[in-house]
Formats: sequence, structure tokens, C-alpha cells
Amino acid sequence: MKLGVVLFQLGGPDCLESIRPFLYNLFCDPDIIDFPFARIARQPLARLIASTRAKHVAHHYAKIGGRSPILENTRRQASALEAELRNHLDARVTVAMRYWHPFTEEAIHQMEQHAPDDLVLLPLYPQYSKTTTGSSLNEWARCFHPKGWSPRVHVIERFHEDGAYLASLVEAVSRSMAGFGDPGDVDVIFSAHSVPLSVVANGDPYQQEIERTVELVWQRGGWPARRHLCYQSKVGASKWLSPSMHETVRRLAAEERKHLLVVPISFVSDHVETLHEIDIEHREQALSLGIDDYRMTPGLNDSAAFIQALAGLVRRRVPITSAGRSTG
Repeated sequence: MKLGVVLFQLGGPDCLESIRPFLYNLFCDPDIIDFPFARIARQPLARLIASTRAKHVAHHYAKIGGRSPILENTRRQASALEAELRNHLDARVTVAMRYWHPFTEEAIHQMEQHAPDDLVLLPLYPQYSKTTTGSSLNEWARCFHPKGWSPRVHVIERFHEDGAYLASLVEAVSRSMAGFGDPGDVDVIFSAHSVPLSVVANGDPYQQEIERTVELVWQRGGWPARRHLCYQSKVGASKWLSPSMHETVRRLAAEERKHLLVVPISFVSDHVETLHEIDIEHREQALSLGIDDYRMTPGLNDSAAFIQALAGLVRRRVPITSAGRSTG
């Protein structure tokens, strides 16, 4: 049998000039900006936000190389996952970015060349939210109209409780914890991308699934450190999930905590939110407040443990017989 896997991600600007159009695409998304009469106001509002926001974040990208590394990291994940799956299957893994190239249409075109019998849609967001996984799958539904090819489509909407995924996180955190002289004197900050409170109030399970992931990782890790959960990357004046990372670092500094380890719990690859916001912006904040031992656990990226976790998710979603045929 032929197997196809599409990895979905946010995407990011590939040069400083693409920041504004990337942000315009982001804020034009009806799963992001939704309010009465939004269909009329969304595009003008997106242009305004993108123009204002682009000026603010351009120097962030400049400090991490002038572009987002998310496409490169996701392609490495796709390549590693494809190599793993091809040990037993005729598999092809491609990437669909939501707000910048390669867009969903490009991923569909690539997958049509392979024409798999089974197609797995795998958003790289462990915890489900309508603003991430939901948006990517909605875009897929709008774009996917194959001609002469009718694969069996399987969707993996979340994997925040998956044992192998949790193990890959524990492995990454344990590697970072090993660098501290006394793990019992460490404050571990799990940081997740925030969402508006209105999204959660409307039934989005994101916050609950973030908290569940943190709890399971902490149970499995068994570290003697102290645990904290905070949220980052707030945009606009509305109320978002809290406490913010700024507030958390400030509080720990006031408590005279000296050893901080930040774990990006909602991200599976490094990009501007980890490399700049956590590792530069909040590091500078911590140092200015007297915290001189501030560290970040790198993203899972294409670590062997995480790739095995993704492969396990795919294999369980599309059970394969010994003859290589799908039993789904």
C-alpha cells in the first residue's frame, strides 16, 4: 500500500520582507479573527494589525537570522518521519503551512503525485485548539478536491496524552535538568502559547489539554524541582490565558529564585516564540531582575524520540498488516 502523511504547522516568514504578508494571512483567518460583521471588517483589520505588528517583530526575526526556522525544522521532521515509515511502507510525508509557504494547496499537489491509498493528516499541535489544529483542518477541507484519487483520510486531532510523545518531552527536560547542580533548587516553567479567554469560554479544550500534558510530564519526570505553568505571545488588548511569562518571571525573581528552566510545552519545534521570546526577551528580563541562571529546554524538533512518537501515532491510526495492506 501507499501511505501519505501531511504535517501541518503555523508557518513563518522566510525573510524580513515576508513578515507583513505572513501576519496579514494570520489575521485574515476566520478561526483567529471572528466577531459580528467580521466578513466585512476582517481584511482591513488584518492589514492594520499586520502593518503595526510587522514593525514590532521585525527586529525579533532579525536577531534569530532574519527569518523563521519553523519550515526548516518541520521539513527535517517530515524527512525523518518519512525515513522511519519507509522501513516498511511506500510512504511520503509532506508539509502544509497555514500562513506562509508551502501552503496547503502546495502540499495537496505534492501528495497527488504520490497518490497514497491512505492519507494521515497530522497537525503538529499536541493540544487541540480551534485556532491551530482546527484552522489547519478547516483550510484542508476548503482546498482538498482531488480528481481521480480518493484516499482513505485519517485525522489525528491531538496527541497531548500520547505516551511516546510524553516520553520525548521527559527525555528533553531531563537532559536540561542534568545541567543543574541541585535539581531540587530549580523552578521549571512550562510555557504555552496563550489564547483569548473568549476562545476557552466557547468550549475550546486547549487550556485543559495543556494542563493535562504538564501534569503527565511532571508525573513521569519525577524531578524534585518546583513546577509552574504560564502563557506567552499575547496579542492585542483582550483578556488572554494567564499568568503571562512576564508575570511569572517577575514573581520568581521577587521570591529570590535563582535557577529557572523554561520548557516550551505547546511547541514541537523551535521558532520565534522560543528562540526570541523565551531565549532572548525573557532571558534579558530574568537577568535584569537578578536571576543569573536561566535556561530553556530546546524544542523537540527532529529528536529521535519525537520522530518515533509521530511514527507510532501514524501506525496506530492506519493499522498495517504484515503484507503491507491497511486494515482500516
